[in-house]
Amino acid sequence: MSAVPPAAVPTPSVRVDIQEKRGFAVGGWPVLGAVLVGLLASAALVVLGIGAGESDSVGVAVTLFALGVVLAAAGLVALTGFSVIAPGETRVVTFFGAYIGTVRRTGLSWTVPLTGRRQVPVRVQNFETQTLKVNEKTGSPVEVSAIVVWQVADTAKAAFAVDQYNAFITTQAEAALRHVVATHPYDAQAQAAATDQTEAEVERSPHVITLRENGAEVADELVVELNERIHIAGLEVLEVRLSNLSYAAEIAGAMLQRQQAQAVLDARQVMVTGAVGMVTDALTALEKSGGIDLDPERRAAMTSNLMTVLVGGGSATPVLNVGSLYS
Repeated sequence: MSAVPPAAVPTPSVRVDIQEKRGFAVGGWPVLGAVLVGLLASAALVVLGIGAGESDSVGVAVTLFALGVVLAAAGLVALTGFSVIAPGETRVVTFFGAYIGTVRRTGLSWTVPLTGRRQVPVRVQNFETQTLKVNEKTGSPVEVSAIVVWQVADTAKAAFAVDQYNAFITTQAEAALRHVVATHPYDAQAQAAATDQTEAEVERSPHVITLRENGAEVADELVVELNERIHIAGLEVLEVRLSNLSYAAEIAGAMLQRQQAQAVLDARQVMVTGAVGMVTDALTALEKSGGIDLDPERRAAMTSNLMTVLVGGGSATPVLNVGSLYS
């Protein structure tokens, strides 16, 4: 009989569940004055104890000496509670490994002695991601980078929930940038080529957000997604902006040729539309000027010649064969 393998024991997910709380701190200057007075008093007690010992008052001498030593030790311990905190900085205070609070008070402050104090800045910071090569929605590789503006919102999570929050937000920013870029086409022309639509139809569609034309909307998506990824570390993204967006080098030339061809087609379309209107107006004016009667053949010939003159790319010297204009 074959042995039944033991059932796998599910491993619970491990997450540091911690919230920032206010740490104990008071103004440091009054405490510093009291500590200095205590150290002077301890020195005086030790001297008095030594003097009492020389006068054969052994009990009094021992008492005074012990009080001086205890007061000096207490003063030295109290000195370990001082911290100088600049604006935009905090101190995450731990007592033998236990988190007891965050001190946001600036200047010379005094907190619980014999504690560890980790500096966590809460100033607004920014960094630029590396230039990433990502396939956008239609499959074309693009090179993109972004500038991320962020700050620490919860010092306890930033200190204990992740190992290094600076490296954490850098990695998550690149991951969010890759995901958002992959869900949008580069521009309306790329979307039109991929969906067999015209570029005008794509631009009129309210649901199509492109990387090049809708930079603000893409930046808002990046802010939302990145905040969802980094809130576990007590960080907050304030703004994201694309700093670089271009086709990858291997297809940049082909895309440039496509854009140039599209520009030529657009220009030709404008020229043809304008030329048709001008020719129609010209023929109408000739017929209304009096005594001019164009039969269909001559009208077609004149239309062809006028269109050649107006739409042709170079200089033209057409021969207008209209026959006898006056009956």
